[in-house]
Amino acid sequence: MPSKTLNLITEKFGYLFESELIEAIHSNMLLKEASAGTVLIEIGQTFPGIPLLLSGSLKVFREDDQGNELLLYYIESGDTCAMSLTFDPKLSKSTIRAVVEEDAQFLIIPIAFLDKWMVQFASWRSFIIGSFNHRLTEMLDTIDSLAFKQLDERLKNYLSDKVKINGTTSLHLTHFEIAEELNSSRVVISRLLKQLESQGNLILHRNKIEMLLF
Repeated sequence: MPSKTLNLITEKFGYLFESELIEAIHSNMLLKEASAGTVLIEIGQTFPGIPLLLSGSLKVFREDDQGNELLLYYIESGDTCAMSLTFDPKLSKSTIRAVVEEDAQFLIIPIAFLDKWMVQFASWRSFIIGSFNHRLTEMLDTIDSLAFKQLDERLKNYLSDKVKINGTTSLHLTHFEIAEELNSSRVVISRLLKQLESQGNLILHRNKIEMLLF
C-alpha cells in the first residue's frame, strides 16, 4: 500500500512528473515541516538540498553589507528554490536567506540527484528549467521595481502579492516588517499606508491591514 508521503508527492507533483520520478523522489527525500517565521537557510550556510514545497510558502531575501534585506521572490506550493539549484557545496555557500511565510511542509532532495535526474527524466529537466526561467523573471521584475517604480507603487505591489500568497485580504503585518522587506523606513511606510487608507485601498488596524483593493 502506498505510504502517506508518497500520496502527498503524487498529489502535488503527479501531473508534472512520471511515476518513476515520483518513486525516485519518495525513495531519496526527507520530509520536513516548519512554522511561519522559521529561517530555513541563512546567508553563509550550505544548502541542505533542493526543496520541493508541498504546502505553505517561503520568502527569499538578499542582504547588503549593512544588513539591509531585499525581498527577491516567494516560493509557493509546488515550487522549488532556483538559488538552491545553482549551489555547489564544494565551491560556495548560500547568498540568500529563506524564511517561512506560511506554515510549510516540504521535501528536501539531496543535491547529488539534480544532475542525475536532469539526464534521466525529461519531466525533471523541464521542471528545473521552468523554475529557473520563472525566478529569473521575478528577479528582473524586482530590479525593474527598484530602478523604475516609486516606493508607493512598490508598496501596493507588495501588499497585492501578500494577498495572493496568503490567500486572504487580512494581512497580519507591522509597519516595521513591511519597511524591512522593502528596504525603507517605518516612518515612510506608515505615511504611505495612511495615504492608501485615505484613498480607500485598505483599512489599518493594530498589526493588521485589511485590503480592500488589490
